[in-house]
Amino acid sequence: MSQPTPNIESVLHEERVFPPPEDFSSRALIGSMQEYERLWQEAHDAPEEFWARMAEELHWFKRWDTVLKWEPPHAEWFVGGRLNISYNCLDRHLETWRRNKAAIIWEGEPGEQRTLTYGQLHAQVCRFANVLKREGVTKGDRVALYMPLIPELAISMLACARIGATHSVIFGGFSTQALIDRINDAGCKLVVTADGGYRRGSEIKLKPAVDEALKETPSVKGCIVVRRTGTRINMQAGRDYWWHELMETVSANCPAEELESEHPLYILYTSGTTGKPKGILHTTAGYLLQTHLTTKWIFDLRDEDLYWCTADIGWVTGHSYVVYGPLSNGATALMYEGAPNYPEADRFWDIIERHRVSIFYTAPTAIRAFIKWGEHWPLRHDLSSLRLLGTVGEPINPEAWMWYREIIGKARCPIVDTWWQTETGAIMISPLPGATPAKPGSATRPLPGIEVDVMTRAGQPVGEGEGGYLVIKRPWPSMLRTIWGDDERYRKQYWSEIPGVYFAGDGARRDQDGYFWIMGRVDDVINVSGHRLGTAEVESALVSHEAVAEAAVVARPDEIKGSAIVAFVTLEGSHKSSDELKETLRRHVTKEIGALARPDEIRFTDALPKTRSGKIMRRLLREIASSGSVAGDTTTLEDFSVLEKLRADEE
Repeated sequence: MSQPTPNIESVLHEERVFPPPEDFSSRALIGSMQEYERLWQEAHDAPEEFWARMAEELHWFKRWDTVLKWEPPHAEWFVGGRLNISYNCLDRHLETWRRNKAAIIWEGEPGEQRTLTYGQLHAQVCRFANVLKREGVTKGDRVALYMPLIPELAISMLACARIGATHSVIFGGFSTQALIDRINDAGCKLVVTADGGYRRGSEIKLKPAVDEALKETPSVKGCIVVRRTGTRINMQAGRDYWWHELMETVSANCPAEELESEHPLYILYTSGTTGKPKGILHTTAGYLLQTHLTTKWIFDLRDEDLYWCTADIGWVTGHSYVVYGPLSNGATALMYEGAPNYPEADRFWDIIERHRVSIFYTAPTAIRAFIKWGEHWPLRHDLSSLRLLGTVGEPINPEAWMWYREIIGKARCPIVDTWWQTETGAIMISPLPGATPAKPGSATRPLPGIEVDVMTRAGQPVGEGEGGYLVIKRPWPSMLRTIWGDDERYRKQYWSEIPGVYFAGDGARRDQDGYFWIMGRVDDVINVSGHRLGTAEVESALVSHEAVAEAAVVARPDEIKGSAIVAFVTLEGSHKSSDELKETLRRHVTKEIGALARPDEIRFTDALPKTRSGKIMRRLLREIASSGSVAGDTTTLEDFSVLEKLRADEE
């Protein structure tokens, strides 16, 4: 038996490898590992020269003087340069044939559709930028955006960026208290919202939550409301204004402000935490460069592609890979407002078939839901337009990866499994679909310009195949600049855990091919008899059994072992819970990764508690497993009935 270690032990083994299809590689932007290695080595040897060369792809009003000013832990990129992200996403395309190309194709949950060309989107953004200016918003002011997934949200973001206002998108499902906390923390001057939106056939009312919040947010001077559902709402004279009425009174001409490279672009508050909101600050030039490049490289964008990232714009994935990355590349991006299972469980596949989507980027939690609902739903649709699949949000277990490959991609679409964070701003580790042989469950190799490692708490690199802490060793252009209003927290949380490097908060291991395997958040590590196990690996072992659709593994205190492993499991539709199945699953985990990871307790449940971005809230499961109750923050929980049922089962 191995000796106890302060690092995270890796117990999952995956041997399957899938090289890129030859026909894909032959047309790819980066078509071989040799080309990837050349780019990576160039960036490694001369990082500032590499990023400067890449930055030539952007439009600059004034070229930079200095590529990087690095005073740990603070970075400034392209110092002295001036540009505008709205200009890069819109204006520069108007001088080409893309003026009449679809920029956004939008579908509402009830079924209505809208298409905005680059020319039309530019006009709408300029109009709303002029609305903002007339409402007294100036460069440096903060604007809160609390909206459903409708084109007006993207228009609002681009309009803020156009005039130099800093936007703070607040997901349209958050509570009044979450709104109050975020608006006050950023000191927002204006709120842009809608009367409501749609989710699973029901109206989600937004304006009433804003009305309550504005009683306790003194910095807000006005509120602009998009009419989406037509429901009756309160409109307070002198404070509240209808979007459509204001848009009719302004010009479609609004030149983009020439902004400094480090001008604050947006604040985005991370979810699932307790205490004071944590506002991640991203700035303009470096963020734009890295989202632009990663969108082009990882999704191998072509002009004829229809690209669909299913994330809500309320999350960083929506910022980077629904709005800024695709539009800066002149792509056509699809946006869908509603749930994947409304009116039936094939809504996503129906959308792909009708719109002929070619690139599909979604979350592992969604894929596991698709598996649970049954493969007959996608199999009834023609998905032949797809040429590339992607995953985002958390590690994907190998069996879900294989289902995605076989059932959705028909074994012909490469899969890009991407690792990144709100804090990194852009994707950091990912396959390049025409170059990188894929391994189910691995994000593979870091992108050119990204220096990552796996270390001990003492800052020493771990050996091949050993678990440790994922770190980033050099500054990167799209990195967070600070936590808004709390630089000390920024220093402590990200740069003090292992001095000299960025601490990602994820466990990881690197295999013999240099591929990275993310083992889950270090907060979710389980200490069993002195051995530290990553929850993601135990969950992957459970999900590899045919009866299991999804699993979440947490620890509860144990007098003998330190921690006991508790697994919450949802089953495939045809399987029923039983004591016999519990024992079968325990044996299966033992066979897959060893007796050390054998769950002490397995609890079957119809659903797992998740944030509105689809991440499993293991913190709540730990509380239930340990005490049977939940005392922590639940403002980001999507479905409270799941939590109530788990509590009831405990009793």
